[in-house]
Amino acid sequence: MNTSSENDSFSSLIDDLAGRGWAQQTLFAPPALTRELAAECLRRAYGGQLSPAGIGRGSSQQVQEGIRGDRIQWLEPGQHAACDQYLQLMDELRLALNCNLYLGLEDFESHFACYEPGAFYQRHLDRFRDDDRRTVSAVFYLNEDWQAAQGGALRLYLNDGGEHEVLPQAGTLVLFLSAEMPHEVLPANRERLSLTGWFRRRGDTPL
Repeated sequence: MNTSSENDSFSSLIDDLAGRGWAQQTLFAPPALTRELAAECLRRAYGGQLSPAGIGRGSSQQVQEGIRGDRIQWLEPGQHAACDQYLQLMDELRLALNCNLYLGLEDFESHFACYEPGAFYQRHLDRFRDDDRRTVSAVFYLNEDWQAAQGGALRLYLNDGGEHEVLPQAGTLVLFLSAEMPHEVLPANRERLSLTGWFRRRGDTPL
């Protein structure tokens, strides 16, 4: 697949997403930016700004820690310089995905996620039954020196019946098709930080 020169850094992600429905890249962002994002996530977590995440959406959303145990806070432009830099990087990726895969992605939403030791998220899909806008899921990890023995992997359930696990090592980005890739977050024995987000298209389902 041919990409423009300014999007060459995204080419392997785009090719893998198109070919198998998921993609993974280490050192996706500059290490200094990754460290700043990790520090900001911890600042918000220790400052009590992260809230227990729910399942479902709207009036039907519920907190069920037996299914999902992370705490989150959504990113908004202008909150923090490192967050704005990350959102700009993801918007560049959005444009590259549209240019090469014609996905019609209109925006990107993202939140910090913090899993305390022992927390997990059971197997699920990212697209809601009553909202089909989420098209590509994106998870960016913020954890320095993560070891396999610490757990906390993202487990993808692949279309061919296999599985693929991604350790939440700082700088790693994972993309996958939101409506087609069941996945879960396995429990870890240390705190686990990430930025989780979705590239969204214009939906067919009325809101």
